[in-house]
Amino acid sequence: MSKNKQAGLSLIELLTVVVIIGILGSIVIPSYQDSVRKARRADSQAVVLELAQWMERFYTENGRYDQDRDGNAVGPQIPAILQTSPKDGSVQHYALVVDNITQRTFTINANPVGNQTGDKCGSLTFDQAGTKGMSVTGLTVAQCW
Repeated sequence: MSKNKQAGLSLIELLTVVVIIGILGSIVIPSYQDSVRKARRADSQAVVLELAQWMERFYTENGRYDQDRDGNAVGPQIPAILQTSPKDGSVQHYALVVDNITQRTFTINANPVGNQTGDKCGSLTFDQAGTKGMSVTGLTVAQCW
């Protein structure tokens, strides 16, 4: 007579594993999403600075930010590649807009779109004086830039 012994997981062991995976997932997934948002924000900051350099070159050539020597507004002349982040044409995470353009001043706003709207820093700003900012309160510029 042979005894048939079956081995396997009990229901308690299986539930323990499921609970552990659930706990790890609830910790890891938000951390991962925050890291992705932070990387996207860094990419948008690079594009903002590149757009600011473009505006400075425009000023050097024309003596003002708002229009060229022929009286044409600067807005339509801004390259399309500098109006979105990332520049590679993939899914857009930030829309870049140059606001408050006068003869001597401008402000660049990087507004989050899509999944990036959950970013803790909100919209990022940069002006002709190199002043960095963001739309949320309670955080420092160093935390977002």
